[in-house]
Amino acid sequence: MSSSHQYHHPDSGGLSTEPNSDSDNDLDLQELDPITSTAAPTSPRSSSHFLRSSKEERRADQGRNRGIALRSLRTGARRAPGGAARRYGQLGQWGHSDQDDLQGLLNDEDDAAAKRDSAGSFGTTDDDAPLLQAPTSGRRRTEREDGGPISRLGSRIRLPSFISAASRLSAQLDESPPSPTVEEHDPSSSRTILVGQAQPTRFPLNAVSNAKYTPWSFLPRTLYNEFSFFINLYFLLVALSQIIPALRIGYLSTYIAPLAFVLTITLGKEAIDDIARRRRDSEANSEGYTVLRYEQERVDSGTLPMMKLSNRLQRKVKKSKRKPQNGAREQGRMTDIEEEEENLQSGEVDDGPASKFYEVVKRSRDLKVGDVVKLGKDQRVPADVIVLKSYSNETSVAAAAYDAPEPEAEPPAPLVEPLLETPAADIPATENGVAGQPAEKSNPSADGGNVGETFIRTDQLDGETDWKLRLPSPLTQELETSEFVRLRIVAGKPDKRVNDFVGTLQLLPKEPKLDGPDDPRRKKRTGQNDSSVDADGPEPMPETKSASLTIDNTAWANTVLASNATTLAVVVYTGSQTRQALSTSPSRSKTGLLEFEINSLTKILCIMTLTLSIILVALEGHRSKEDPEWYIAILIYLILFSTIIPISLRVNLDMGKSVYAWFIERDKGISGAVVRTSTIPEDLGRVEYLLSDKTGTLTQNEMELKKIHVGTVSYANEAMDEVSSYVHQAFSSPSSSDVNKPSALITPSSTYIASASTATRTRREIGSRVRDVVLALALCHNVTPTSEEDDGHSITTYQASSPDEIAIVRWTESVGLRLVHRDRKGMVLQSVETGRVVVRVRILDVFPFTSEGKRMGIIVQFFVGTETVSTSHDEPGEIWFYQKGADTVMTSIVAANDWLDEETANMAREGLRTLVVGRKRLSTEKYQEFSSTYKQASLSLQGRDAGMGKVVKEYLESDLELLGVTGVEDKLQQDVKPSLELLRNAGIKIWMLTGDKVETARCVAVSAKLVARGQYVHTISKLQRKDLAQDSLDFLRSKTDACLLIDGESLALMLTHFRESFISLAVLLPAVVACRCSPTQKAEVAKLIRQYTKKRICCIGDGGNDVSMIQAADVGVGIVGKEGRQASLAADFSIEQFCHLTKLLVWHGRNSYKRSAKLAQFIIHRGLIISVCQAMFSIANKFNPIALYRDWLLVGYATVYTMAPVFSLVLDKDVPESLTHMYPELYKDLTSGSSLSYRTFAIWVAVSIYQGSLIQALSQLLVATQGPRMVSVSFTALVLNELIMVALEITTWHPVMIFSLLGTAVVYAASVPFLGDYFDLHWLVSWAWVWRVVAILAISLVPPYAVKLVRRTLRPPSYRKVQGL
Repeated sequence: MSSSHQYHHPDSGGLSTEPNSDSDNDLDLQELDPITSTAAPTSPRSSSHFLRSSKEERRADQGRNRGIALRSLRTGARRAPGGAARRYGQLGQWGHSDQDDLQGLLNDEDDAAAKRDSAGSFGTTDDDAPLLQAPTSGRRRTEREDGGPISRLGSRIRLPSFISAASRLSAQLDESPPSPTVEEHDPSSSRTILVGQAQPTRFPLNAVSNAKYTPWSFLPRTLYNEFSFFINLYFLLVALSQIIPALRIGYLSTYIAPLAFVLTITLGKEAIDDIARRRRDSEANSEGYTVLRYEQERVDSGTLPMMKLSNRLQRKVKKSKRKPQNGAREQGRMTDIEEEEENLQSGEVDDGPASKFYEVVKRSRDLKVGDVVKLGKDQRVPADVIVLKSYSNETSVAAAAYDAPEPEAEPPAPLVEPLLETPAADIPATENGVAGQPAEKSNPSADGGNVGETFIRTDQLDGETDWKLRLPSPLTQELETSEFVRLRIVAGKPDKRVNDFVGTLQLLPKEPKLDGPDDPRRKKRTGQNDSSVDADGPEPMPETKSASLTIDNTAWANTVLASNATTLAVVVYTGSQTRQALSTSPSRSKTGLLEFEINSLTKILCIMTLTLSIILVALEGHRSKEDPEWYIAILIYLILFSTIIPISLRVNLDMGKSVYAWFIERDKGISGAVVRTSTIPEDLGRVEYLLSDKTGTLTQNEMELKKIHVGTVSYANEAMDEVSSYVHQAFSSPSSSDVNKPSALITPSSTYIASASTATRTRREIGSRVRDVVLALALCHNVTPTSEEDDGHSITTYQASSPDEIAIVRWTESVGLRLVHRDRKGMVLQSVETGRVVVRVRILDVFPFTSEGKRMGIIVQFFVGTETVSTSHDEPGEIWFYQKGADTVMTSIVAANDWLDEETANMAREGLRTLVVGRKRLSTEKYQEFSSTYKQASLSLQGRDAGMGKVVKEYLESDLELLGVTGVEDKLQQDVKPSLELLRNAGIKIWMLTGDKVETARCVAVSAKLVARGQYVHTISKLQRKDLAQDSLDFLRSKTDACLLIDGESLALMLTHFRESFISLAVLLPAVVACRCSPTQKAEVAKLIRQYTKKRICCIGDGGNDVSMIQAADVGVGIVGKEGRQASLAADFSIEQFCHLTKLLVWHGRNSYKRSAKLAQFIIHRGLIISVCQAMFSIANKFNPIALYRDWLLVGYATVYTMAPVFSLVLDKDVPESLTHMYPELYKDLTSGSSLSYRTFAIWVAVSIYQGSLIQALSQLLVATQGPRMVSVSFTALVLNELIMVALEITTWHPVMIFSLLGTAVVYAASVPFLGDYFDLHWLVSWAWVWRVVAILAISLVPPYAVKLVRRTLRPPSYRKVQGL
């Protein structure tokens, strides 16, 4: 960049100068401007007009507004302090420094703002406005004058146009026309984006929202969800019936209050959960980002305000500040003046920046379309952006400022240089002799440099582990940051395809600022006949430059910058229109399976109630006139028996869910767990299908080379020390031990030097092979080393598109050979032990890895000589072709051998990602022949890729020398293997859905033991024909014990044409691995399994690409990822590690389900038994609908007298935690729903009918048909029966259970003296009352408990079997 621009700070005072001693009024205008005009000034025009509409208008303006040229002003405006004007020849002879001269041109901004209002200021915006206002007869005012003395004085002051004040900026901004009404942008159309400016249309807020409700939709949606449950709707109708006098029984509040309490509890939980989601969203949306704020000035064409000084002038000011004030008079200003005039004649005057800018920090939610965002390493991209510029952070000075002055950048070196036509020593060396590390100029590396390359991590978006290379358009990379306001971007409509983008970048022309009628550019543009005007006619209008934009120029929201570079990007899509948001399904309210099951049971209870009411009315027979009508009698019975469907059921279950959530969040074994949806904890105990992401969930996305085989020997673990010793011997020379002597450069043909003590022939051969394979791995890659500061220490890191390559280069460094420099020209390798350069190569060709080719190659030329004196023209170095790739393709490329297949199979069984390494030496003639043929093939318009591949195969990919095989491991998360094994034993079928490659997915599936040892893996990839898809399905039907591996393209074909057949077969398989899946496909698979199997689905992931899948699942679990918390925020449950899932399911999930099932059935039993007592009482009273228990007795029974003991069942546990992990088969029993089924429901109904009938019948037989004595016996027996039943159902006692049981009994006994309206209190203290209650309790409790013991003995449940062991 040839010019510099500094930030504008609003509080800055700008550049100030010392005032002149003489007044400018002494200057003669005719002397300065001999070509004056008497025409009145034109009215001001908008500064937004970049171009003239026609040449005629330009000529007309020229006749109206004329002024002096900038050169005339510069040669006559500066005067001496003594009062005499400086003449042309005296300008360079004053005894002041250059700084004084330059400061004289600037003047004080505040004084200038107050003293002038000439055409050179903001009064006129014509392109051809005169530099100074022409004198007029009389006191003629312009449209802007208000008659003030300062204004009148300003019209007479004649100052250079480039003297402007920052304080005038606010005045001109205030005069801007009002902005037009902003309309909502149509999302179905393309958009034109003004970079760094306000947009003419409105776009969505850049806010992340995982909330389920809005303030307006909360009540309607929650009430609809609540009354969609039959039990709530039933009680709403019962409560409303009490408004009718004929149906009223007792107090209205008896029925309204419980319903209101239930709704309050449920709605309150939903509100608290949603408020928590909004609070977490607010944290994510408040993340700060640095944004460049641009301010354009409305300045007359032909003027240059102080804030917009030419870059060259700013540099002069900076240089002059560094010069001594009293130094020798080196040379005058004459050279500068002549240079100015020469530039004016050639039209090469720098017109200054189009705007100024400064940094502000904005919250993520406040980012708008068009904002230019500054992003750094490891920073999350907050919205969908287009990369405009990227520069390395390695350069301490030049790269620190956006447009700081820097030396002219050399053009990037071509990838393929002419062979042996440049000096060998073209790789710079540092002070310590290590090449490739220049001190003042950044390397043209992947960190940016002049090319602007930057890498992003997209695993949070698409699940792929490879880094993606992103490049700014050359149009913007070389453009100064202050000129970004001239950019326009045309982008397509919002789309959810993350791998596709089409757009156009436009750079509007910059209108030059003309300095008056003598400006040669003015004459050139208007076509005047002048000697300075070319004969070709008038200068053509500047053209708009355009460039295409592709996916390579983008970075989507929730990706992460991986390069050690600063990137400037413009926001194009925000909020709901980002790729991430469009790929995410909207949040939905989730209801547990237990809720649906209880809803079905309540319908059965309602049918029982209606049937019982009809039977009682029918048995009554003849009805008297005083009796109500039969249909009213039925309704009254329904109200009396409403306790059969207990309203407290929902309250107790909701409170139980809160207890389960409390247990989960405070479990130290799964620290960091968060329950975000507290309505479905029971579903954790019913999961039958687990759909898991790979990257970041099962794996850490950290690669490590674990094993290397060199043909005869395999090295792993501690054996790597032996490799290090071989490398040390191979890359050391006698001179390397002497720090004063340069070390010799090593080539593949160099003789391997072994120590004398161990110099056996076998060890020399092995050492030579180890050296060759390590050298090949250190050279055959696309890795770039970068340096960054950490606590004052310089740390070298590596970056590349593939983590595998980084792992290999790190391994070569660990064994003694470090990559210290890499650019487009070559690479430099250094010995770790000696710190000397040992290998230098020139890169001739690079053949990058592709998913189709599955291999990567490079042609290099080695330098010979020493680290300081390298190859000359007369000594051509060796040329070698290195290649590495998958064993499936390299087997046919390398020379015949007898160990490759066996060794790659062994590594694959260990779950390692294998790479086969080979090499081939090329003669100079052979390479030149290949290069020319390859170049011809690259120029072909048809079949270019195939032709280039054919040339490579013919000349290079044949009979390669096999060097070795590497095994790279993708590190698994902690305890992934035992966790997956435990979940499989628990009866859960596991699917792995990932966006990564097929080979990667296969290796992880094997290493994580998702695929059992020896299990057949059936791979379906790249299917495009329906007949082949049908054949694959037919084959799978005969191999239902195989693991299915399918890619996204084939999965899409299956889901389109064979939806039912595919899913019906896939759910039978023990494991399924789907790779190359988009976020939408993941969600579709989850929905399909739910719809087809009707089973509970759990989805777990850590990235933004997993949000759709998590929200589509019955139970969504999010892992807090390294780069983002999108999955965690959108999930129902958040954990920190995958291994925590096992405890969440087999312990907390199992307990939650079993406790809720027992609690629900006990509450049904509690309501049913009192209804049976009511029915027996009505039968005894000749079928009259008379209430047995009224008012407080009815309310107290369901609350004070039984609620605490019944609710304490949420603390019960049938087995200790250790046994649930030791015997995960216990979890499998829950998937059948045996804890709450129609069978268990029927048993509890039978017990309720038996106990209710006996309690009421015996009470009437032993006491009386009705009366307070019978009520006291019946109600007391009923309450004590419930307390004892709770005690009999408890498996593991808890102190709270004991306290609740004893406390409730004491509370009931203490409340009896206050129940005189219902009981005969005098009779309660007699033995007659006591023995009747005891007898009734014995008859009602002993038989059911005896049956339970017999059944448990004959058919013990699973947990009893485990406890017996």
